[in-house]
Amino acid sequence: MLEHPYHLARPQARTTSIVFASPHSGRDYPASFLHRAQLDANEIRSSEDAFVDQLYASAPDHGAPLLTACAPRAYLDLNRGPDELDPALIAGVRRAPHNPRIASGLGVVPRVVANGRAIYHGKLTLEEAHYRIASCWRPYHDKLQTLLDEAANSFGEAILVDCHSMPHEALENLGPSGTPRPDVVLGDRFGATAAPAIVEAIETAFIRAGLRVARNMPFAGAFITQHYGRPAKRQHAVQVEIDRALYMDEKRLKPNDNFDAFKSLLNGVIAEITDIGRPMERQVAAE
Repeated sequence: MLEHPYHLARPQARTTSIVFASPHSGRDYPASFLHRAQLDANEIRSSEDAFVDQLYASAPDHGAPLLTACAPRAYLDLNRGPDELDPALIAGVRRAPHNPRIASGLGVVPRVVANGRAIYHGKLTLEEAHYRIASCWRPYHDKLQTLLDEAANSFGEAILVDCHSMPHEALENLGPSGTPRPDVVLGDRFGATAAPAIVEAIETAFIRAGLRVARNMPFAGAFITQHYGRPAKRQHAVQVEIDRALYMDEKRLKPNDNFDAFKSLLNGVIAEITDIGRPMERQVAAE
């Protein structure tokens, strides 16, 4: 049982409409879950966006809240809808129309971790799945929507920066051989979840830091971006995927020698992104 479903770091003063959130960096593994799992400690952590919460830890210093999950992704995936239940894992679930995420074992209660490795022997009960959703999924998403509502009430808009990391190998087949690979991939569901000016400004912040940026390939955003991105209602959502090789040893799941330098670099990016959420500063920058 998890003691806390999320951690919220609030700024002393909220000065921006930006909300940073990390749904996949949770690492509080319930003992009962580990007892059921058939994977070793490193294998079970392979789906984590390890250390992403630490990379963005300075967000409150720049006037923005930072919401981070405590539940690990292998236990419950907060970037899936609560109805994305996998009949191959959860007893009593009816087969629904084809969903590629569920079919690959990556529903709201995942059946596999990275590289398709099965987490469990046998199935879970529907009661267990509902418990995880009620105790972890709903509190996280309720708090996230509250933070966005607060931003809208204070600043007239809300901008969610959904913070993720991506395996370096996920970039290997992008473009022709020898083509530089992106360090960062921004996902806005091909323009559907955020105003173009906001995505452009976030992209510019990373480029100014010397990072290569791509959009929507290979990651365009999943449930969170799709669900919270409502540009017509001045609620925007952009997914940010950062290449793990920039700051960690992926095999050993430890920060690499570049971690502190990259975190410092990202602090400058965070400062620029929070400026995007200060409407007057954005207007001045555009003039």
